[in-house]
Amino acid sequence: MSDAFLRSVDEAFRTRELLKVKVLDGAGERAREAGDLIMQRLPGVEVVQTIGHTVALYRAFDEDPKIQLPR
Repeated sequence: MSDAFLRSVDEAFRTRELLKVKVLDGAGERAREAGDLIMQRLPGVEVVQTIGHTVALYRAFDEDPKIQLPR
């Protein structure tokens, strides 16, 4: 997982709270593994769901979050 990719995910979280990321077949990780790596490297990110090669990620806005995850 490259630093450039993580910067682009971090940048996307500035305008949205929920992201879907597709993990390519040749990536070397499964979707859940990739989501876990992103969670470890980007503070506040949570894996919401994985379906096939797609992982849904959530990070609340610092001010005025729009989405509330159930606990």
